[in-house]
Formats: sequence, C-alpha cells, structure tokens
Amino acid sequence: MNTMTAAHRTLAFGTWVLVRNLENELTTQVRINDRGPFIEGRIIDLSRAAAEEIGMIGPGTALVRLEIISRPTTAAPPGNYSVQVGAFKERGNAQDLQSQLAEKYGDVVVQEFDAPDGAYYRVRVGRLASYDEAVALARQLGREPNVAVPMVVRLD
Repeated sequence: MNTMTAAHRTLAFGTWVLVRNLENELTTQVRINDRGPFIEGRIIDLSRAAAEEIGMIGPGTALVRLEIISRPTTAAPPGNYSVQVGAFKERGNAQDLQSQLAEKYGDVVVQEFDAPDGAYYRVRVGRLASYDEAVALARQLGREPNVAVPMVVRLD
C-alpha cells in the first residue's frame, strides 16, 4: 500500500511501468507485484502511494497511459495464462460455474482469494502458453450464457 507497486492482469511480476495520468500529466513509476484489476475497463490498480503521486486519491480512477520501463530478465515459462470467468463470495456459486464449464473446457479451477472485504472464489479456465491463445479462449468463453466478462490473467 505504501510502496510504488501495482497490479496488472498480464504483465510479468517485476516489470517496471511508467504510469501517466492523462488528466493532469503527472507520472509515477511502479513495479508490478500483483494481479488485477478485475473490473472491466480498468487496466492497472495502483498502490495508495502511487495513486497519491499522480493525483488519483480523490477521484479514485483516471485515464492513464502505461509505458514499460523494464521487464524481468528471466523469460516466463509456458502455461502462464488463464481466463477468469467469475469471482464469487459464495464458494458454492463458484463450484456451480466450475461444473457447468468443466465438461466443455476441461481445466476449470476455483481459487480462493483473500480480499480486504473477505474471501472470494475465482473461477479460472485453462492454462495457456501464450497470451494470444488466452485471448482466443476468452472470446469463446464470452459466448457462454453463464459468463459475463471473461478476463485474461497471467498466472505467475
């Protein structure tokens, strides 16, 4: 919370990013150390310290531009992507969706996540070697009647 960090769905952990608030032109540099955001239309979640530095504490969101400054030196192993198709407060709801999708898609897992407001149960489909494969799977899952907003996530 008090360090210059951020969450991104697909950038590798350890990636340094320059974040520019397009509404006031303030910038900050952050290191990716978490996964998120899981709200449609958002591309990055900043720590409190980083958000303060670019004037986002009051409004909470802003139009931003990201520029990668540096990437980790080790290449990511294959199988780093999945598609998140839901996050539930009730484990049973997550397990129901898992059951509905498992027959058609095979590798469907429920992952518990401890958030500040309690536990959530994330439903994720597949373990894919490339971002492009994950995007293709997300498009396919987006046509399922019980999937609202599929999101590609990086697993490492």
